[in-house]
Amino acid sequence: MPSAAQFIAIKIAVMTVSDTRTAATDTSGKLLCDRLCEAGHILAEKVIVPDDIYQIRAVVSRWIADEAVQAVITTGGTGVTERDVTPEAIQPLLDKEIQGFGEIFRMISYSEIKTSTIQSRTLGGVANGTYIFCLPGSSGACRTGWDELIRDQLDSRHSPCNLVELIPRLRE
Repeated sequence: MPSAAQFIAIKIAVMTVSDTRTAATDTSGKLLCDRLCEAGHILAEKVIVPDDIYQIRAVVSRWIADEAVQAVITTGGTGVTERDVTPEAIQPLLDKEIQGFGEIFRMISYSEIKTSTIQSRTLGGVANGTYIFCLPGSSGACRTGWDELIRDQLDSRHSPCNLVELIPRLRE
């Protein structure tokens, strides 16, 4: 049975974490921006930040301090090499981790890339009433993350439940 709920557009900020991507070569960030706008949401801001814990944390901290930004999606820096520091930058900011996000992402990814999914330290959580989702840097991973997880959870019409309906209660 279709939900009678109305769609609620939220403001979403997108960060690409990379030492090498530019606005012209950032296909993953572009994909996320395109997808969220096609879904009816509002792009709050789009940035490219180097693989540096403090620069990542500074930008995300600014976004979570801005009550107009309801969600943040990062792409990149979730692997296992020395420069992959997105989870380390984000985890200290989280009030609550959404553990199922990474688990479900890896489960879905397994059907696409098999055991290579263990290299993804995908992360989801809430910080100061703002949802944060950290995705791997590939366009395929961003497509999977948005299409299979984030899109429905950021759609107020999705049932039986969604994350948007909880936004008013996140800062209680």
